[in-house]
Amino acid sequence: MTPPRLASIDLGSNTVRLLVAEVRPGARWRVVDEDQRVTRLGEGLAAAGRLSDAAMARTAATVTEFVARAARAGAARTRVVATSAVREAGNGRDFVSALERAAGVRVDVVSGEEEARLTVRGIAAGLGVAGAMLAFDIGGGSTEFTLARDGAVAATVSLRLGVVPLAERYPFPGRVDPARYARLQDEVRERLAAGLPAGIRAAGVADLVGTAGTVTTLAALDLGLVAYEAARVQGHRLPRAAVERLRDRLGALTVEERGALPCLEPGRADLIVPGVAIVLAALEVTGTAGVVVSDWGLREGIMAEAIERWR
Repeated sequence: MTPPRLASIDLGSNTVRLLVAEVRPGARWRVVDEDQRVTRLGEGLAAAGRLSDAAMARTAATVTEFVARAARAGAARTRVVATSAVREAGNGRDFVSALERAAGVRVDVVSGEEEARLTVRGIAAGLGVAGAMLAFDIGGGSTEFTLARDGAVAATVSLRLGVVPLAERYPFPGRVDPARYARLQDEVRERLAAGLPAGIRAAGVADLVGTAGTVTTLAALDLGLVAYEAARVQGHRLPRAAVERLRDRLGALTVEERGALPCLEPGRADLIVPGVAIVLAALEVTGTAGVVVSDWGLREGIMAEAIERWR
């Protein structure tokens, strides 16, 4: 009998990520297909309060394509989870209704807390983290911090601090101006200091665990990868000094030059600088020494839960 296959789609504010996996009894799933695409759903949301027609069209086309790919790969079920851009937009529900009709699949809009729980589940499935873990997920429209103990969420907070609105307010099309970057860094630090609960700020862990595009891209650059290798990125540690070196390296480039770097998608070229600012501010505010990078996150957490429900 052929093992069943399931699919998960992480519909983020910046990126849509697909995973199709074969369910194996008593063992980790086998990846059948995976992909991701920057669609910038949250573009202009901070200023307008609504998803733009162009952003919705790009994202809907990608989700519909990924749902069809999952079906062709033999997925018996596909779960689509939408995050901050959809839950915050004035027309988010209208977008979901139209997308469900177009793609023929239900779209679950999760809260920041549910997003954090699923992300921790994905991280734990990949890294097998035991004991206390302080994880953060830098997204297009929000950043989640979650304190977990032995895989169970102890505290979580979702902050409206995402790389897309930061990049729109602090654009760096040319080489990064130090004074302008300092203003960005100060704002991010102040917002984290004000928004993170005391229990998370003083979690007492040595390192943060980071997931999603900013930290995985930084890990790939730090490793000098020519092509992205998930197995090498997974578990790679970025000490604060390494992040600072990458900040300086990226800051010396124009946005076109950043987009030409190996493992840095052109659609992320203007987002990586505010992403670095969030990473450095997070290290400072939490008093941690570095970031352990997880290639697994929300998409894999959705899959882990889908397999559990299937069984």
